Amino acid sequence: MTNSKASKGTDWARIDALSDDEIERIAETDADNPASKAADWADATVGLPPLKAPVNAKFDADVVAWFKSQGRGYQTRMNAVLRMYMERHKKTG
Repeated sequence: MTNSKASKGTDWARIDALSDDEIERIAETDADNPASKAADWADATVGLPPLKAPVNAKFDADVVAWFKSQGRGYQTRMNAVLRMYMERHKKTG
């Protein structure tokens, strides 16, 4: 594990010389970054984002301009607003 960038204060030669067992031992005692246990991941699931369906939609020009004025990702934000509306109305009928 060689770092191509020189880092001030890091002894990369010492780090490179550590065995995997030594690294594991150091990691086990790291209070700032405790190791996870299998139980921590027991209920974990891997999810994929919802499928995106391309549509040709017409919106009021001022609505699109406002979303675009908020910066990159305006379509994602528009989708989030529509999703919140959909979720609220699915619950209330």
